[in-house]
Amino acid sequence: MESSDLLTIGEIVERSGFPHSALRYYEREGLISASRTSGGQRRYRRSALRRLAFVRAARSIGIGLDEVRSALDSLPAERTPTKADWSRLSKAWRGRLDEQIEALTALRDGLDGCIGCGCLSMTTCRLVNPGDAAAVQGDGARRLPAALRRPPYHGR
Repeated sequence: MESSDLLTIGEIVERSGFPHSALRYYEREGLISASRTSGGQRRYRRSALRRLAFVRAARSIGIGLDEVRSALDSLPAERTPTKADWSRLSKAWRGRLDEQIEALTALRDGLDGCIGCGCLSMTTCRLVNPGDAAAVQGDGARRLPAALRRPPYHGR
């Protein structure tokens, strides 16, 4: 491999938008890999930029790191992933995205009405949730579509 095909951590930070700490974390987690110079400095293949873009896209739609890692592990290590590789991986998440879009659309369209929280603070709650019947279903917005009740994304 040509040395011009390798990027420093600073170049990856600049091009990917991820901070140094995230790159080191993703390296520890096995999402990207780096080689080391004789002086111990990290060098990344250019393909790390595509992998990082994939990580960013997947995380932005709520895909967990374990699932992202599994997807990236299915990619070839010795060549830059192709459009076909990315297409194959993204198809697995299309259904989830469609479900989230549908749930968000329903939420958007119902924002001026009850959000199903069980608070009884709105006039319509007496009609939609008389006697706070939703409380037996548990805490939180129980009538919120399931796709929107997933744990929030807290990550890099």
